[in-house]
Amino acid sequence: MKIDERGFEGVRIHLSSEKSYEQLRLDLLNDIGDCPVDLKALADKNATWDDYREEVEGYAGPSGFMLFGLIDHGDWMAKVGTFRRSLRVILGNPTIAITMLSLDLRAGLFAPVEFLLVEEPGGRSSLMYVKPSSLMVVERNDELIAAAQVLDEKLKALAVKVAG
Repeated sequence: MKIDERGFEGVRIHLSSEKSYEQLRLDLLNDIGDCPVDLKALADKNATWDDYREEVEGYAGPSGFMLFGLIDHGDWMAKVGTFRRSLRVILGNPTIAITMLSLDLRAGLFAPVEFLLVEEPGGRSSLMYVKPSSLMVVERNDELIAAAQVLDEKLKALAVKVAG
């Protein structure tokens, strides 16, 4: 067995919002959907990529992303006396991800992408994420860099839209 360790730096993006945590959450889920998409069920149902792509695209919100999962850290953190709400949102779109995964399957470590919504003092909130291109490209790959930068821009546009 061989173990290969490689360091890399991710770029964390932090947007401070005047919106309440609940409004930020609502605005995001209004765009990407509030029910996680079952990609396996859709893959089982559709025999071809064209059929799959067509059905999957129907789940994408105005931003082009859809919800894959939610992890509510606030629920369990209350057990230890931390009463700030915090929600990890897993979102993406297989029709966007395929571009990167076809160039380097290791990009799948960071696709789908994630947002973290955090309740801040004074009725405010914040939205954080890690810039996909800073994670997906470990070895030089110009095509992958270009594809990941397109994802960077789409993710940034959604973050700015819902946090603004």
